[in-house]
Amino acid sequence: MITPLPHWYLLGAGNMGTLAAWYLTRAGHTVTVIKAGSPASLEKTLLLPEGKSVTLTIPVVAPEAIPASIDYLLVAVKTPYSRAALAPLNTRLHDASQVIRLQNGLGALDGLLPDNLTVLEAVSTSAVKGQHPHHQIVAENHTWIGGKANPPAWLAALQAHWPNLQWADDIHTPQWQKLMANAVINPLTAIYDVPNGQIVDDPELRKRAEEICTEADHVLQALDPAWPAASLENVLAVARATAGNTSSMRADRQRGAITEIDAINGWIVKQANRLGLEVPENQAVMDALKR
Repeated sequence: MITPLPHWYLLGAGNMGTLAAWYLTRAGHTVTVIKAGSPASLEKTLLLPEGKSVTLTIPVVAPEAIPASIDYLLVAVKTPYSRAALAPLNTRLHDASQVIRLQNGLGALDGLLPDNLTVLEAVSTSAVKGQHPHHQIVAENHTWIGGKANPPAWLAALQAHWPNLQWADDIHTPQWQKLMANAVINPLTAIYDVPNGQIVDDPELRKRAEEICTEADHVLQALDPAWPAASLENVLAVARATAGNTSSMRADRQRGAITEIDAINGWIVKQANRLGLEVPENQAVMDALKR
């Protein structure tokens, strides 16, 4: 008997949500976007790294029209909107539901899902830019999926269609590596309104980057003594590789949107407070952006 491929409900059809939807549909999965007040489908154009483009048509359903039971849910909504997006869905999720969190930062879904639900964490270093309906894939890098469960049955076949997708038993390592890059690059470029490369080139920004890294590394090492606590060079390498890019937090601030600071530096500050550690530079950038 052939097991049917998953039907995914997608929260957040932005850049990364659209990229994930494209990979899933290439593998034969089906995807429906959950969105109020939208047409029956979304037409998306993806500009591929080699210069070609593809058109992706994704059906849309309003929250009140979702079926009584959701088996597969992909959460790619911006972290500040997680609570509102998930509120209509809680009664439709069950113990066997599979939820993938594809979001920046950490802790965005804490307390928002039913008890005993297993969440698969996804971390991607791929880069997509643009706004609906055009999404330019800048780089197809690595994506890790992991969690407390075993690899899901659908993962192996999906890897043939999702470039550089791999399972991580220890998901917190790639999570924390991306968290460190986000905790430096996002707030500093947003506060100073500069592209990513300025963190490397500007002495003041580089000094602040080092202070944020040092504080955050101490927190992560307190959580896991095996953490190497030497993140600065990796963070600077990411800034160099994306020197001309505008970070997502800078883009959010430019258009007056809520930033994801609470799930990035805010998570670091929360852990530091719990551990009795001082992280004044992380607190300072969080305060600046929340003002």
